[in-house]
Amino acid sequence: MAENYVLLERTELNASAASVTFANIPQTGYTDLKIVASIRSDLAADYVNNRVSFNGSTSGYTSKLLYGLGTGSGASANNAVTTAIDYSSYSTGSSATASTFSNVEIYIPNYTGSTNKSVSIDAVTENNATNVVTGLTAGLWSNTAAITLIAITASSGNFVANSTFSLYGIAAVGTTPAIAPKASGGNVIATDGTYWYHAFLSSGSFVPQTGLSCDVLVVAGGGGGGSLDGGGGGAGGLTYYASQSLTTTSYTCTVGAGGTGATTSTATQGVNSQFAALTASVGGGLGGGFNGTSAAGGIGGSGGGGGYDNASGGVGTSGQGNNGGSGFVVPSVKAAGGGGGGFGATGTSATSSAAGNGGIGSSTYSSWLSATTLGVSGYIAAGGGGGGDNRGTTAGTGGTGGGGAGSVSATATAGQVNTGSGGGGGGYNGATQNGGAGGSGVIIIRYPI
Repeated sequence: MAENYVLLERTELNASAASVTFANIPQTGYTDLKIVASIRSDLAADYVNNRVSFNGSTSGYTSKLLYGLGTGSGASANNAVTTAIDYSSYSTGSSATASTFSNVEIYIPNYTGSTNKSVSIDAVTENNATNVVTGLTAGLWSNTAAITLIAITASSGNFVANSTFSLYGIAAVGTTPAIAPKASGGNVIATDGTYWYHAFLSSGSFVPQTGLSCDVLVVAGGGGGGSLDGGGGGAGGLTYYASQSLTTTSYTCTVGAGGTGATTSTATQGVNSQFAALTASVGGGLGGGFNGTSAAGGIGGSGGGGGYDNASGGVGTSGQGNNGGSGFVVPSVKAAGGGGGGFGATGTSATSSAAGNGGIGSSTYSSWLSATTLGVSGYIAAGGGGGGDNRGTTAGTGGTGGGGAGSVSATATAGQVNTGSGGGGGGYNGATQNGGAGGSGVIIIRYPI
């Protein structure tokens, strides 16, 4: 029977994660499933076993594994019976050749049938050293339920950023799959059963296969934090466009980078993000800080926090964010930076005892973030906290949604990647501490299934 492979979901990790789950598997329109993955682990080993499970179940799994280890070594056989689903879909470990990832394919026929489910897996680690592993696994899940959820879990450690997992549905040619994306493009393609989401973690092109009415969320890069009792970086501007009529042309998605944190020079503003010709989301304002003198927070999507010497916070862009808070100083005694603005609130101003906290991000798009496994606790676009002083002011906290925390005695925390959140302000403990970098932006496009 001729077959048609349809990409159902794709996840590229923007940060480390212990597992990846496909939870919206269509129950009609397809006969088989296939997962193609490229995986690296942060565990200090040449290779790491992964586990595959269905429907959240931890029982009923058996498998036989044939594997080869090393270069030119003989193959070894392993007969494994486990309740922990030790189907070996290997990851390359952190001790292996730098920047290499394993190749894994998982095939599941007749996944909605009323019989027990068979699984076949082939995996090879990518390593130019000696400990290369190749494995072939024949597995069985002794359960007659239809598969509605698949989880791939690291047996130890975490999957690193840029590991990718793609789920394909297989249908007979000439049939019309019940659920399939209607466009291409994006680092993450996912559905929540109501909408398809295409998330761009880096710049690329969105190409509809038919005319679509799309909602578009655009977040710019967050601003970098200042140094020496510096202000927190402001969040990148957030813009939302409802019901955009798109044709089958290619639409450019430009995802802005986060600004750099201050060292002995000034922090930088986040970079704008833009979908096609729509108004750009403005990069987050830089956190004010020491660059020969104290400095005010920078303007941006949200404004950066002001540096010490009572410097004012930066001004946010109307409709895209909020202002930053001001700094504080008692000359030759103590000082602190203001918090960067977030989409949900202004950054707070520093006081005689504490640096300002970053403004909270937006939770309006929590369903988007949940579907694409992005954001932080359902929030996005938060401000960074201001830097404190070991002479009597504590550091500010980052805003909920990925804002970097300020510091007193170390480099401040960076804003979370792909949230557009600001970096924390660097503090002072007898030496100038650097500000944290802003988080990169993101573009998410959704349309009904």
